[in-house]
Amino acid sequence: MAFPHRPDAPELPDFSMLKRLARDQLIYLLEQQHEVDKLYKVENKPVHSSSEQLCFLVRPRIKNMRYIANLVNTDKLAGRTRKYKVIFSPQKFYACEMVLEEEGIYGDVSCDEWAFSLLPLDVDLLSMELPEFFRDYFLEGDQRWINTVTQALHLLSTLYGSFPNCYGIGRCAKMSHELWRRLEEEEDCETKGRRPEIGHIFLLDRDVDFVTALCSQVVYEGLVDDTFRIKCGSVDFGPEVTSSDRSLKVLLNAEDKVFSEIRNEHFSNVFGFLSQKARNLQAQYDRRRGMDIKQMKNFVSQELKGLKQEHRLLSLHIGACESIMKKKTKQDFQELIKTEHALLEGFNIRESTSYIEEHIDRQVSPIESLRLLCLLSITENGLIPKDYRSLKTQYLQSYGPEHMLTFSNLRRAGLLTEQAPGDALTAVESKVSKLVTDKAAGKITDAFSSLGKRSNFRAISKKLNLIPRVDGEYDLKVPRDMAYVFSGAYVPLSCRIIEQVLERRSWQGLDEVVRLLNCSECAFTDMAKEEKASSEALRLILVVFLGGCTFSELSALRFLGREKGYRFIFLTTAVTNSARLMEAMSEMRA
Repeated sequence: MAFPHRPDAPELPDFSMLKRLARDQLIYLLEQQHEVDKLYKVENKPVHSSSEQLCFLVRPRIKNMRYIANLVNTDKLAGRTRKYKVIFSPQKFYACEMVLEEEGIYGDVSCDEWAFSLLPLDVDLLSMELPEFFRDYFLEGDQRWINTVTQALHLLSTLYGSFPNCYGIGRCAKMSHELWRRLEEEEDCETKGRRPEIGHIFLLDRDVDFVTALCSQVVYEGLVDDTFRIKCGSVDFGPEVTSSDRSLKVLLNAEDKVFSEIRNEHFSNVFGFLSQKARNLQAQYDRRRGMDIKQMKNFVSQELKGLKQEHRLLSLHIGACESIMKKKTKQDFQELIKTEHALLEGFNIRESTSYIEEHIDRQVSPIESLRLLCLLSITENGLIPKDYRSLKTQYLQSYGPEHMLTFSNLRRAGLLTEQAPGDALTAVESKVSKLVTDKAAGKITDAFSSLGKRSNFRAISKKLNLIPRVDGEYDLKVPRDMAYVFSGAYVPLSCRIIEQVLERRSWQGLDEVVRLLNCSECAFTDMAKEEKASSEALRLILVVFLGGCTFSELSALRFLGREKGYRFIFLTTAVTNSARLMEAMSEMRA
């Protein structure tokens, strides 16, 4: 069943204004300024056009500049003269202009910007569609996209009023907040005196919680993303789903009545729901029997079209479920989930390590094997040197030495690390903490932490009760907490942090957690006067994920909102999952 919101839950803002603003600006750029009648997609093939002007709408990426330069230089060699326009979205970077200059075409092209930084994917989800943000910032340390985040936040506060309460954690979150506040102060007149529509905003860096992003997703929307890859809110279902000889692109959002009811459900409940839906639909069709002419006319004109559309969507989602089941059965999904849960709980680590070794030896998937290695590393606060060397050697022998640089990237990002000598004392530390006060234990932990940077997942998990203790079997049909998104085994760390901070309206009482997250200098609260914000606005929360968020996290926070009477709005640099995370770190990308 879907998550019905409480009657007193606040209404979500209308994001259609964002679409209109972006569309109007683009139309102005194309028609008024550059007189464009046709756009060309940047791809690795020549453009066949007799037009005397070519306009390219591109992301500011080096490879796109090389492509455009190659095309312009080809025209020059052929003796052809044309006008070339390059429109960068969301912003123009100096590095791109440098490439155009190096290629000798800077004087032949004119450049402009389309500041399109917010794409509404759903009624509660905005995406900046910047998948490169994760690698650029968290691996390369490139801060160029922070200005884009700042501009997006400024646009939202301009349209929907300032945010009275602001919380955040992570270096990128802190930088974005400081730059955004500076911009707000410079342009104070735009939001001054306006009644806020959104009461709280929470900024969170992806590296605060890698574990959640590395886990296999088991809610329906997450599984669809892991299996078929959802891109910009739509998915391509192949012939195995459509039961025809062609693929079909389907938009997945709240307008799809079938999808909206199952998107947040644990996969084990989805087939039962779809079966019941099919029976209800058949019963509605059967009502035609016994109708007189007038009733039949009303049925055809008012209901039949909607029933056919619902029937088509139902068939697609049943097909998607069957395809997911086949793939997951082939992969022995249950054994994989069991291993992940053991890693999260800290039990049977040797057996889990053996499973990962077997996974590597069987060459199941280089990305999947990397994901499991990273999950093992983070949950164990790094691998002991012997295991690190052994697993790395096995991986390189199995998948090839060309992955050496990928291991270097994962180490730099803190995803796959080797324990320093001091980290071997983790078990001692946990025993000592039971015998002394929290304050004293904190000092001991500080001493150990100084010997090497660790993820501290076990200690954080214990502090925030991320692993629920349930008597008997966890009821996935009537979930009791956010852990249902991982079959009752684990509450997403990112979501638990948000829940705890919102309860306290600050980081007070979470000092130890913040320290264990290595974010003592990067957790902040910015409270403004609340008299302008209505009680409804104060129950509306904007969560900003810097580096990407998963569909499991969205489902967990929607559940929390239903339980607490909140409504969450999500802004993310991109929707991600474990495979995308590993691909971003890989040097073997296509």
